[in-house]
Amino acid sequence: AAALTARRAGASVLLLDRADFPRDKACGDGIAAHSVDVLAELGVTEAVAGYAPLPALRMISPGGGAVARALPRPAYTVPREVFDARLVAAAVAAGAQLRRHTVRQVEPRADRVVLDGQVSGRVVIGADGAGSVVRRALGHPQNPDRHLALAIRGYAPALPGPSEQLIVTSKARWPAYAWSFPIGDGRANVGYGEVLRGEPLSRAYLLDRLAALLPGTDLATVTALRAHHLPLSTHRPSPGRGRTLLAGDALSLINPFTGEGIFYALLSGALAGSAAARSPEGAAGRYADGLRRRLGTHLRHSSVAAWLARRRRVVDAAVRAARRDDRVFYDVVELGLGDGRLTARTLALIGAGLGGGDGAPRQ
Repeated sequence: AAALTARRAGASVLLLDRADFPRDKACGDGIAAHSVDVLAELGVTEAVAGYAPLPALRMISPGGGAVARALPRPAYTVPREVFDARLVAAAVAAGAQLRRHTVRQVEPRADRVVLDGQVSGRVVIGADGAGSVVRRALGHPQNPDRHLALAIRGYAPALPGPSEQLIVTSKARWPAYAWSFPIGDGRANVGYGEVLRGEPLSRAYLLDRLAALLPGTDLATVTALRAHHLPLSTHRPSPGRGRTLLAGDALSLINPFTGEGIFYALLSGALAGSAAARSPEGAAGRYADGLRRRLGTHLRHSSVAAWLARRRRVVDAAVRAARRDDRVFYDVVELGLGDGRLTARTLALIGAGLGGGDGAPRQ
């Protein structure tokens, strides 16, 4: 996204990656409508082509309550092996140069940034994930526990039933949940993740929790299992310094409420690419201003939502409220998958439901 935006602004772009494409990446593969919007703005209209839209979301609360409703706009599940390769192809088609290279050293200078003593650019955008080398070069350590999650992902035969995203939260180890996102080819992306709290989580433990929350999924049928860290947006470093910028996971832009990160990655990448191309010498300041204008209020609201949601009773009440009132459901979806905000109305209805109870759905 950064490369596409910078190229559209006329910049010369070198895109470095340690892998050849197509390549797999551990992820839930969920492409929300807001991500499709950013891609359309970048001129990428085929990123989800050939994949069936998912019209609905079902969520099971820690207490066992459920809500299932149509999404405001469909989502998609596109394996990152396909999705990322399509984005890279679009960037190369737009004129970006692609080179396989593993960056190990970042040296900021007054007029440029030098990588490994052999490559330099007027601006470097570190979109290099949770273990970002560029982030470490700026002096920012990894997110601490409670602001970092760990998840495992695989592919399994899709569960029977309607075509919908399924999220099953965990009462035993909250904040945590399992998911099953149908791809449309008979498979689903399945996984389990939880917020780290000081103790190590083994692969066997993560798989046990996945099986417990998705009992219809036979672990013997799950392939391509990979674990990954999710640095949550509740502990973000500064977005850049001078001519060095951070985007996506490298900037801890993971929604703390849902673990969604593709929309943030695309949007922050586009903002970083624009800032780099327009003002190399003032890229960090311009980028920070753009992020603040575009996501600042939302990030504050998502942090509040994540703080509230650390109490299981609040999540149970939110699911009950979303089942009774479609506007609560839409508010929660927008907050967790896009750039929505907590509204006073939704907070009031969730608060009113903290005592339990239920009711007929209200339109």
